[in-house]
Amino acid sequence: MADAGRVIAGRAAGRRLLAPGPGTRPLGDRVKETLFAILEPELPGARVLDLFAGSGAGGIEALSRGAAQVVFVERDPGAVRTIEENLRRCDLGGEAGIVRRAEVRAYLAGQATADGPFDLVLVDPPYAEPDLLLEVLARLGEGGRGGSLLRPGARVVAKYFWRHRPPDAVGLLRSERTRRFGESALTFYRRAPDGEEGP
Repeated sequence: MADAGRVIAGRAAGRRLLAPGPGTRPLGDRVKETLFAILEPELPGARVLDLFAGSGAGGIEALSRGAAQVVFVERDPGAVRTIEENLRRCDLGGEAGIVRRAEVRAYLAGQATADGPFDLVLVDPPYAEPDLLLEVLARLGEGGRGGSLLRPGARVVAKYFWRHRPPDAVGLLRSERTRRFGESALTFYRRAPDGEEGP
C-alpha cells in the first residue's frame, strides 16, 4: 500500500499514514504545514468535516492537533478501510473519528445536517471535476433557510488545481487568502453572517 506521509504535530506526531493507492493525492508535508499553521489557533475543540477524505490525512492532522471530532466522507470502499486503519495507527478512532462511506453530494444533502454544524470543512475533490468543487462550496455557503452546515465564522478550505480557482465569494463564504504549491492551491474561506449573501 502507498504511503501518505506522516502526522506532523500533536499527539499523533510522527505516525506514518497509509494511502489508498496511486490514484490519490495525499496532502504533502509542505501543504499540510502551511494549512495547519493557518488553522491551528482554531482547532482545539473544533468539529471538522473532511470531504473527499482519501487517506484521511487532513482530518487526522486536525484530530492530532486538538479537534474534538472529525467526520470523514469518502465513497471508495478501499479508501474507507485506509482511513479506518490510519485512525487505528494514530489511536484517534472511537467517537472522535467518524467515517462515512458516501458520495459527497448525497452526504451533504442528507446525513451532514445531523452530523453538523461544523467549525471547519476540508474540501479536496478530484482535480478533473472543478464543477464539483463549486457545487460543494455552494451547499456549504447556504444560509439558515438552506439548513446551514456551518457555524457562524466557520472556515472552509478548498484544495484544487491552481488554474481552476473558485470564486472569492460563494453564498455566505468569503475568501480570506489563497496559497499555491506547484500545481495545487488552497483557498481559505470564512462563513459570513446570514443576510450577507454573495453574488
